[in-house]
Amino acid sequence: MISSTEKISIIRLQGDTCEKIEDEVTVEKPFTIYVNGEEFITLLCSGNGEEHLMVGFLASEGLIKKVEDIKSVNIEHETGRGYIEVSEGVLMKKKAHGKRTLTSGCGKGTIFYDVLDSLTAKPLESAFKIDSDKILELSREFNDASVEFKATGGVHACALCDESEMLLFHEDIGRHNALDKVIGNALKNKIEIKGKWLLTSGRISSEILIKAAKQGIPMIVSRSAPTKLAVELAEQMNVTIVGFARGRRMNIYTVADRISCPVSE
Repeated sequence: MISSTEKISIIRLQGDTCEKIEDEVTVEKPFTIYVNGEEFITLLCSGNGEEHLMVGFLASEGLIKKVEDIKSVNIEHETGRGYIEVSEGVLMKKKAHGKRTLTSGCGKGTIFYDVLDSLTAKPLESAFKIDSDKILELSREFNDASVEFKATGGVHACALCDESEMLLFHEDIGRHNALDKVIGNALKNKIEIKGKWLLTSGRISSEILIKAAKQGIPMIVSRSAPTKLAVELAEQMNVTIVGFARGRRMNIYTVADRISCPVSE
């Protein structure tokens, strides 16, 4: 596995003392995706998990739906390029993409989403239920698993969970990339993502909400905050948003009946 961190020399000021030390920083590099030989997009990401990122990004864009859509995958770590061969049906979707909206992502990355999708998406139908104590328990496990964040403070993390455990975990410099890695990992390994829920370290923005809703994910939990637009869209899409899940507390912003917890009137 290629390391996504490197050690560099820095000057640390602590109190009245200055010293030269080695510090660990997160790698950031461009990664260009080629679909059937044609350049599609360049993402800024950490230096690992590129195959999951590429597959997950294309799945988030609606270009691929299942692992059978993929003919082959080749990652060139030295050049920062990923080549994916897909079926002819997928190529037709790529050519018919239509108008896209470009928005900023973490680490000056980019992510595309079709605004029309967010406004016309059907509300999620899900019987998903979970206890509040389990959310907080898995949130603590999630924080413990964030090894690179503890070493560098420079990445976000995302995990796919069911009602009892974390199933997949990825870190990256961008919130969107970390989620795409989870989606790509699930798709490649035929892990059912619909009906599961997400833990994320970053704020829950409209892009994150839309990515998750498109995959049939009924709940997103973060140790950070949601945006107003994400909350509004979550209400429309019937997605539960939980923010500030830290220690023994959390804020439930939407569709609270999926979470069992005592509520004081």
